[in-house]
Amino acid sequence: MSKAIEAKKVRVEEITEKFKTAATVVVVDYRGLTVGQVTELRKQLREAGVEFKVYKNTMTRRAVEVAGLEGLNESLTGPNAIAFSTEDVVAPAKIINDFAKKNEKLEIKAGVIEGAIASADDIKALAELPSREGLLSMLLSVLQAPMRNFALATKAVAEQKEEQGA
Repeated sequence: MSKAIEAKKVRVEEITEKFKTAATVVVVDYRGLTVGQVTELRKQLREAGVEFKVYKNTMTRRAVEVAGLEGLNESLTGPNAIAFSTEDVVAPAKIINDFAKKNEKLEIKAGVIEGAIASADDIKALAELPSREGLLSMLLSVLQAPMRNFALATKAVAEQKEEQGA
């Protein structure tokens, strides 16, 4: 086999591995964005530990089939960029969704959330979820509420007893 075909096979295996190991994958159409805008998006994603790559659609289609995610093939038309996140499920969706709100030319096409194919609407819904820290603080406030209410009730009873005794 020629070196070019071998190089392509290696690239397809690399892309397949990224699809298999990623917690979240977001496919976007970046047509119409300036170089500066794409650079800013890449910077934001990199800071969150998200890899943002552009691959040839034919190689990506082969990798998607090997990974068992054939449903993404219909979204792999035109110029695409793919964001891979292995750790944070919400980060790529949130960053890309926020960036798309400011730059209408960036279009979310589809994605993969923990091994399941997701539509653009699913990715946007994921992006609207609070961050992990936000969810933890909500849980903490829910757990603290009964104790806080008990303390307030105890204080009110103590004040009432004090008024009756005075």
